[in-house]
Amino acid sequence: MWWLPMWSVKATRLPFDAAIRGIKKLIEEKLRLHLLTPALDARGEYDLFEMQQVFMSTVFADGECFLRWRPRTGTFATGLALPFQFEMIEADRLDKSITSHGLNQVVEGVEYGPTGQIEAYHLPPYHPGSVEIPRSRTTSRVSAIDVIHGRRFNRSEQLRGVPWLAPVMMTIGELSDYQETQIMKQRMSWLLAFMLKWTGGVGVGKSEKGLDKSEPGAIFHLPEGAEPVPVDPPRVEEYPAFMKQGLQAIAAGIGITYESLAVDLESVNFSSARYGRNEMDRLVRMWQRNIMIAQFGGGIERWFRNGLSVSGKAGMDFTLDWTPPRRILVDPTREIPAMIEEVESGLNSCQGVQRELGRDPERIREERVQDMQADEAVNLSSASDEKATEAGRARAEADNIKDQAARNRLSSITN
Repeated sequence: MWWLPMWSVKATRLPFDAAIRGIKKLIEEKLRLHLLTPALDARGEYDLFEMQQVFMSTVFADGECFLRWRPRTGTFATGLALPFQFEMIEADRLDKSITSHGLNQVVEGVEYGPTGQIEAYHLPPYHPGSVEIPRSRTTSRVSAIDVIHGRRFNRSEQLRGVPWLAPVMMTIGELSDYQETQIMKQRMSWLLAFMLKWTGGVGVGKSEKGLDKSEPGAIFHLPEGAEPVPVDPPRVEEYPAFMKQGLQAIAAGIGITYESLAVDLESVNFSSARYGRNEMDRLVRMWQRNIMIAQFGGGIERWFRNGLSVSGKAGMDFTLDWTPPRRILVDPTREIPAMIEEVESGLNSCQGVQRELGRDPERIREERVQDMQADEAVNLSSASDEKATEAGRARAEADNIKDQAARNRLSSITN
């Protein structure tokens, strides 16, 4: 899924000595034992990756999604690596009957302070459409610090999320009506019907038994004077072109390419695919940065630190760097050499390219060191090192040829 970022633990102070390595190892172990297990979810359904996917899908469908911090103590903390869990909440859970709390205004379950900032959320213990019998019907006032409110901001002073399909909802409805109409026309075109034309007024007002329920391949014997006249059913025309235009309008309204929405690659080449992906990737990076990293990832790190503090491991120097997932390359044979040239020419760093591809530079560095140590342990030379050496020699020879050609041209001009 191209929404979901992956964390990496990074030390906030140097040098990277044994103590820092120990802290990093401890943090990574806590992340793995707690965040990557269903124990993270209050209902025991999702680990962090599944939670990210459902969270972002809900933001797309409903415009917003809520994640609540639930501290656990006593028997509720049994079996947990850290004493907390997360509860995913839909926007329908907000109590819309409350209009104020003290001097603060409450609008549709969201409490706003004097400056207009969200201070709390009013949440009942059950979903209004749930079939479960709630143990309590008392609405809880949950501080905004304990809630991650994920949504996309489209304008200034916006506080609530808007479903992403809202701008194209009417277009989707009209396209659905058009599709149903075309399906009905197609069904009508399958029907072979006849009208009886009587000559000389013979048999007018009579109907031959069975003609109203004709089947494919049926043969009827008509009385004398009856002439069958076939009915020309309606034809389905311009359906693909109309549907394509409608899907293009929907894709533009969402902010993705038509090919990604309709999975139609019939008339796509490298240039058009690359241009469309560049524009969509720009929006995807913005959504990843603003929603999944700033809102979701920032809240997860804050709560993770709280969990460490409660469990007696406060004051650790670290930060969680969130790396978006790998961007799918349209044509790796063209794009990878271009990335290599950017690094060699100084236009980009190796770490920058690795992060653009959705990889963690520190993890790559550690794995490369492990590979080298494992190869040296068995006196095995790395094939990638040999290829890199050969590639370096080839580039050096090519550079020498270019330099010699340039010197020859300069010499011919001066002479």
